[in-house]
Amino acid sequence: MGWYSRRLFLQAGGVAAVGALLSGRSSAGARAVGAAPEGAFEVLRRRWRDVSAGAGFDAAREPYRNRLAEFGAKAVAYRDAMEPAAGSLWRDQPFPSFVATPGRLRAMARAYVLPGTGVTGDAGLAAAVAAGVDHYRRLVYAAGAEPYGNWWHWRIGVPGKLLDATLLIGPHLGDARRGALRDAVDHFVPESVLDHYSDKSTGANRVDLCVVTLLRAMLTSDPGRAARAVAALSPVFPYVTEGDGFYRDGSFIQHTTVPYQGAYGVSLLSGVATLLAVLRGTPWEVADPNRQVVFDAVERSFAPFVHDGFCMDLVRGRGVARTPYGDHERGREIAAAVLLLGESASGEERARWRGMVKGWALRDTERPMLTAAESSDLAFHARLAAILDDDAVPASAEPPGHRLMTMSARAVHRRPGWCAALSMASHRVGHYEHGNGENLRGWHTGSGMLYWWTGGHGAQYSDSFWTTVDPYRLPGTTVSTLRLPDGAGEGWGDTCPPGRWVGGATDGVYAAVGQHLNGLESTMEAYKSWFFLDDAVVCLGAGITGADGVPVETIVDNRRTDALLTVDEREGWAHLDGHGGYVLLACPRLRALREERAGPGRVTRSYATLWLDHGTDPVSASYAYVLLPGAGRAGTRARATAAGWVRVLDNTARRQGVHVPSLGITAVNFWHAGTSTGTSGRTNGDGDLSDGNDGPSARNNGASGGDAGAWGENDDPSGRDGGGAGALTASAPCAVLVREQGDGTATLTVSDPRRTLDELTVTWHRPVAAVLLRDPHLTAATTGAELTLTFERLADQSGAAKTISVRTVRPKGSNGPEAESAHSPAVLPGTESA
Repeated sequence: MGWYSRRLFLQAGGVAAVGALLSGRSSAGARAVGAAPEGAFEVLRRRWRDVSAGAGFDAAREPYRNRLAEFGAKAVAYRDAMEPAAGSLWRDQPFPSFVATPGRLRAMARAYVLPGTGVTGDAGLAAAVAAGVDHYRRLVYAAGAEPYGNWWHWRIGVPGKLLDATLLIGPHLGDARRGALRDAVDHFVPESVLDHYSDKSTGANRVDLCVVTLLRAMLTSDPGRAARAVAALSPVFPYVTEGDGFYRDGSFIQHTTVPYQGAYGVSLLSGVATLLAVLRGTPWEVADPNRQVVFDAVERSFAPFVHDGFCMDLVRGRGVARTPYGDHERGREIAAAVLLLGESASGEERARWRGMVKGWALRDTERPMLTAAESSDLAFHARLAAILDDDAVPASAEPPGHRLMTMSARAVHRRPGWCAALSMASHRVGHYEHGNGENLRGWHTGSGMLYWWTGGHGAQYSDSFWTTVDPYRLPGTTVSTLRLPDGAGEGWGDTCPPGRWVGGATDGVYAAVGQHLNGLESTMEAYKSWFFLDDAVVCLGAGITGADGVPVETIVDNRRTDALLTVDEREGWAHLDGHGGYVLLACPRLRALREERAGPGRVTRSYATLWLDHGTDPVSASYAYVLLPGAGRAGTRARATAAGWVRVLDNTARRQGVHVPSLGITAVNFWHAGTSTGTSGRTNGDGDLSDGNDGPSARNNGASGGDAGAWGENDDPSGRDGGGAGALTASAPCAVLVREQGDGTATLTVSDPRRTLDELTVTWHRPVAAVLLRDPHLTAATTGAELTLTFERLADQSGAAKTISVRTVRPKGSNGPEAESAHSPAVLPGTESA
C-alpha cells in the first residue's frame, strides 16, 4: 500500500500537492471486483488530505502563518500530554471520550500534514498519532466490543476521525495496526448498513456512512469498498414525498419529522461536496444525474434560511441552544459547503453561489465570517478571501419575496429592510425535537413562532436567547400555560399534533399562511393565520379554546432588548425603539412586561414581552394585530389611526381573511367550505372578535367578527357595498390569495394545505373577462359576472399553490381615511411613554 513519505511532506512547502506516491495494492476482496488503476488510491488520499486538512493558501502569509503556528503548538501540547493508560489517553478525557480523544488525534495529524505548523512531517508527531489511534482502538473501538450509548459515535463520529487521522499520517500506523483498525471499522460499520435506505441510514446519516466507507476503502486500497460507497450515495439524491431527504418545495427533513437544513442538512451538503471533490476524475467519480438535486438545494433549500450570514434557528432542530451564536456558526458551515460544492458545479451555478456567499459574508457584522473562518477552516478562509478581494464577483443581495415550504411547515418572507420566518407544526412535522439531553424546553417552537429581523438585529436570537427566554412566551405563539416537564413528548421529533391544515398560498411575493394548532400535551386548540405583506404581517387567531384549567396566551412578541417600549392603549398600538411597531385591530387588553432573565453561567439578558391573555379555559377566543418590522413610532401611530388600510374580512374557526386595498390583495384561509364576507368597515358590537375581553385594545379598524354564520354568510358577496374586495367562496378547506395588479389583470393563487382534495371549486365574486394563464390542474373556468375555477388532483401537489391569471372587467374601489384624534399615550406597567 502506498503512503505519503516524510520527505514529500517536507518538500510540499505550502499548498503544493503531495507528489508521486508508492504504488497501491488491492485487497483480496477488491481483486474479486477488479483492481483499481495504478495510482488511483494515491490520488484519492491526496485529494482527501487537501479537503480534510486544508489547501489553497500561502502558509507564509498572514493570517495563515500565525494560525498554522497555533495549530502546531496545540498539536505539540496534545502530544506532550499523552499518557496512555487503561482508562484514558489523556488524563482529562476518560474513556470512552467519543468526541475529544479522536478529535485531538485528528488535530495532531492535520498539524503533521499542514505546512508551516513547525511540526510538518515530524515523524515523532506522526508516531504519537499512530500510538494514540491504536491505544484507543484497543481499549474502546475494538473489533468484537459491544457498542453502547448513541449509535452515531460507533458508526460515524469515531471511525470518521480515526480513519481521517490514519490516512493523514500515512505509513506510520504500520500494516498490523492498520489491519486491526480495518477490522474494528468493519465490525461497527459493516457493509450491510448500506443495504437498505431506511432507519439510521438515510439523508445526512447515509452520506456520513458513505464517507466512512470511502475512508475505509482508502485505508486498504479496496476498490470494491470505494465502489460501494459511491453506489450507496444514490438514494440520497432523488426528491422524497415522505421521511428524510429533500422535497420539491425546498424542505429538508431528518429524523422523519424535523426540518433540519441547519444541522443534518449542512452535514449532508458538506459530505456530498467533499465526496464529489475527492472522487472527481477518478474511476469512482459520482456520475448519478440525480446529484443535481443537491446542487439545486443550495438555492432552493439552504439559501432561504440563511439571513445575513447566519442560519435561522427554525431549521436547526435540537441544536439551537448548544452555544451562543451557533446560528452564525451554522451559516459559515453552509457557506463553506456551498463554495466547496461549487468546484463540482457548472460555471453558472458557481458564479451565482460565489456572489451569494460574498453577500452573506459582507452582511454578517455580528460574527464576521472571514474572521471566524481563521480559527476553524483555513481552506474556506482562503476561498472566501479570494471572493471578497475579487471585484469581478458582485455581492448578491437576499432576494425579496416569500418562500412557503409546506412539507416542513416553514415560511420565510423577505422585503427590503426586514425578514421574517415562521415555524409551525403539523401531522407530519413535530412541535420540536429533544434528544441527548438537548432542547428540553423547546416545547412551543412549532406553535406559530414568528422570528423577525431588521437592520442591526442579526443577533436577536443568537446571543443566549434560548437559554434565557421564557419558553412559554416565544414570539408569535399561542400556548396553554400548563406547566410541562423538561422533554415533554416523545424524543427525536416525534411530537406531531393531529392538525392537517398547515400551509397556505403564496404567489412568491405575498402569502396567506395558516396553522390549525393543537397544543403540545394540552387541550388547547387554535386557528392561526399570517398574511405577509410589504411592510407588515397581519396576524389573526380564532377558535382559541382550552380546558387545562390555566390561562391561554398569545405572545405578540418577546424581544431580547432593553429598548424603549411605548404602549398606547387608546389608539391601539405599541412600539419598540429601533425594532418596530404593533397595531392592535381587535384583541384582549395588551399586557407588557420588562424583565431581566437569567440563564446558565449567570448569563442575563433583557426582554420586552407583549402578550394577550385569553383567560382560563377560553372558548372561541380570538385576536387580530399587525406586526410592523422596522417601523418608527410615528409610522406605527399613523398606521394605527389610518382607516381601512387593512380590513379583516373574517376571523372565525371557519375562515380567516383580510383585504388590503393599497396592494389589491384579498386573502382567505378557509378552514371549512363557505364564503368570505367581502365587506369593509363592519364590526360585531364594539369590534371585539368573539374574545369576550372588551377594552381599549378592541379596535374598530375594519375588523369583522362573530362566530361562523353570525352575519357574514347573509351579506352581499359581490363586493359592491363599497369594500372593493370581491368575496371568495370555496367548496372545501383551502387557501386563496387574490392580487389585483392595477393594470386590469389579477392573479388567484389557490392551495390545498391538507393535501386531501380530489376537486376544489373557488369562486371570486367579481366580474372577470377572461382567463389569461391557466394551470394543468385547472379543469374548468367560468368568467362573466363572477369567476369560478375548478381544480382537480390537488391532493397530489404536496400543498403547492396554483396561480391563475385573469383579466378583470373593472378596477377595484377605494375608501377614504378615517379622522385622527390626537392625544398623549398612556403608560402600562413596565413601559415608558413617548
